[in-house]
Amino acid sequence: MSDFLTKHLIHQDEDFIVIHKPAGLLSVPGRGDALYDSVLTRLVAVEPKTLLIHRLDRDTSGILVFALTRLGQNRISKQFQLRETTKTYQAIVAGHIYDKGTIDIPVIYDETRPPLHIVDQTHSKQALTHWSALEQFEINGYPVTRIKLVPITGRAHQLRVHMQYLGHPIIGDTLYADAEQQQLKDRLCLHAYQLGFKHPKTEHVLHFECPVPF
Repeated sequence: MSDFLTKHLIHQDEDFIVIHKPAGLLSVPGRGDALYDSVLTRLVAVEPKTLLIHRLDRDTSGILVFALTRLGQNRISKQFQLRETTKTYQAIVAGHIYDKGTIDIPVIYDETRPPLHIVDQTHSKQALTHWSALEQFEINGYPVTRIKLVPITGRAHQLRVHMQYLGHPIIGDTLYADAEQQQLKDRLCLHAYQLGFKHPKTEHVLHFECPVPF
């Protein structure tokens, strides 16, 4: 087993593998040699049968599942497409926020400012996020809140844009937070810490967790 797997493996069977992706590592290779390193390329080097199912942003940490068979890929991917999986994130956001709520506003790619995304109420594809406040505290005197985020849809940058839209950007976010909020932490404070789906063969409901590192 590679050092990467030794450190980041959560679960493996003959059909899929569950990995803890560290912040700062791509899920899949980007364009150019400098962006070749990724979770997928590291796994393929150890297990050439590894197949992509979903991905996380480079700066987001947490649970990723990859298939090891076509059956695993097809059946787990379909659960993501049909929104049958359960996904829970934690984040630390700027400012004190209380209670809970839902953000239901489309998120689209901003062609004028790549790689940014923006909200667009006129767009036809829904982007839906449930959020709930967990605790309020301060970092270096700056008020922040730990929150739970449950994305129902899976648009690119959805959680980051939705929290910015709410007026509480995720701290450490170099794309959507202001300079002071970026400097509160040395990473994007967004982590996919729970994932649930049905086993591709047995259809037993599986739940995986990955401790929040911030």
